[in-house]
Amino acid sequence: MTINCAGTLVDLTTPKIMGILNLTPDSFYDGGKYRDKNSMIHQVNRMLFEGATFIDVGAYSSRPGADHISADEELKRIVPIVTMLKDYFPNAILSIDTFRSTVAAECIAAGAAMINDISAGNLDGHMMETIAKHKVPYIMMHMRGTPQTMKELTHYEDLLKEMMYYFSEKVAKATQLGINDLIIDPGFGFAKTIEQNFHLLKYLDYFKALKLPLLVGLSRKSTIYKTLDISPDDALNGTTVLNAIALDRGASILRVHDVNEAVQCAKLISNI
Repeated sequence: MTINCAGTLVDLTTPKIMGILNLTPDSFYDGGKYRDKNSMIHQVNRMLFEGATFIDVGAYSSRPGADHISADEELKRIVPIVTMLKDYFPNAILSIDTFRSTVAAECIAAGAAMINDISAGNLDGHMMETIAKHKVPYIMMHMRGTPQTMKELTHYEDLLKEMMYYFSEKVAKATQLGINDLIIDPGFGFAKTIEQNFHLLKYLDYFKALKLPLLVGLSRKSTIYKTLDISPDDALNGTTVLNAIALDRGASILRVHDVNEAVQCAKLISNI
């Protein structure tokens, strides 16, 4: 359960926190919030101070129905920011939230140490080869379709079994290519209804059979705020509740907007 992030070995037997830095103007919770250099630096400094092990930087909104942007636009948004963050925080472990191999390669060259792919290679046939070439940890998420179509692709005969088959195929391909550090993300909210998300969380330990670290991203998502009939702004308490359940069922990494609360949650759960 140890991954190599640009020479830094991270032990995931103790849960770690991944802080989110969205560079997109249309993300569901914090879209447009971090548009200038000072706000980005302040937020990353805060997340690192509060205990984030990873900072996940994304420039393509993957919320349901989000606008599609070109690879050139994604590169324009993200590469200068990765370079800037590595200048200010040389020891920070930056993860890049992208499904494009060109974006992954450029960001790795700029100092990123991990790739977080919502499509596990489905949206770019060159992604896994790129990961293997650069020997960085690879987060593979479960999703059907694209962010623009996934809401229509929620029918499963058996959600857990179909997801296990999906991940087994992806792990086999990645392993064959020589990718050593793999992390599984079940993709809460991606081609899944609210009811399916709760079912997935209830049986999250089902994926322990893969014997790989598990990343969970539930932070302020609609599963929480629509169930409670509140806004994403008011969904921190619900996020913490579900994060605690995820940790109890085997999550190794929590991907969150609110690092301090997630760190506290992980510390408390580790003492049980």
